[in-house]
Amino acid sequence: MKNIRFIAVVGGSGSGKTCLAAELTDGFGDQATHLSLDHFYRDLGHLPRPVRARVNFDDPAAIDWDALRVVMDSLVRGEVAQVPVYDFAEHVRCNHTVEMESRPIVVLEGLWLLHLEWLRKKFAVSVFVDCPEEVRLLRRVRRDVIARGRTEESIRKQFAEHVHPMHVRFVEPQRELAMFCVISPHSEDERIKLLAACRG
Repeated sequence: MKNIRFIAVVGGSGSGKTCLAAELTDGFGDQATHLSLDHFYRDLGHLPRPVRARVNFDDPAAIDWDALRVVMDSLVRGEVAQVPVYDFAEHVRCNHTVEMESRPIVVLEGLWLLHLEWLRKKFAVSVFVDCPEEVRLLRRVRRDVIARGRTEESIRKQFAEHVHPMHVRFVEPQRELAMFCVISPHSEDERIKLLAACRG
């Protein structure tokens, strides 16, 4: 068994979680690795394509939490974990996986990492990334049009019907559970403070 420090970076969709997680990971060099909760969306290949698009992907129930636990347990055992790969355009899990080596620090980023008690207990440090809704929406539009082949109209519709209400219900309450809260975009001083906290 390895002594691993798991670091959680949580916040709303488009808040800047990925950017902060990547900066923290880079700050530790070879001692850290970066894992995204986005890899663990449930495979919807058994559903017709039009039905898949109507699934609420902003509900924690959309995540395969057991698969995340398997990967985290593998890393703790010092093994090379097999991380799923998700196709967001088709809403299915790809046939191949990506190997992830076990390292002393694992930075996880995702919408609901502090939502479940069993998972929350695994984190040595947790950070909530705060960002205004209008900024998060614009960032999501830019991302999903380019990376996921969606229309701006469909993105705005999903944001109003799924993203906002699920943010209020599931994401925002994690602010009170996190050890730190940073405003996006965060400052260099905040990044340095978080790096120091993550070192323990």
